[in-house]
Amino acid sequence: MGNKLTGTIKTILDTLEGTSKAGKAWKKVEFVIENNEGYEGQAQIFAFEIFGEEKVDKFLQYNSVGKLVDVSYNIGCNEWNGKYFTSLSAWKVFGAESTDAPEVVAEVENDLPF
Repeated sequence: MGNKLTGTIKTILDTLEGTSKAGKAWKKVEFVIENNEGYEGQAQIFAFEIFGEEKVDKFLQYNSVGKLVDVSYNIGCNEWNGKYFTSLSAWKVFGAESTDAPEVVAEVENDLPF
């Protein structure tokens, strides 16, 4: 089971490509989203990565800076030379419903007898 965040794409970094030690080709893209779900509505950012040629190509085809998205992701951690690196690996990115619509507040008459 993964996690989910909604935010606006702030940055899409350059696509990286290479070959693993096992001789397999790999492709990766990193992107950053921002939302205002921090303490007292503070802006916060999250950097995600997407691995795999097909996933990277689809992400780049359907997403751009400024788009509001829902990101489903897993949290991973790797150790290298006694240092630990945490990553947010996105596995699904979809357009989100805009939350910029004005909030409608209806006044409700209180008919309760107490």
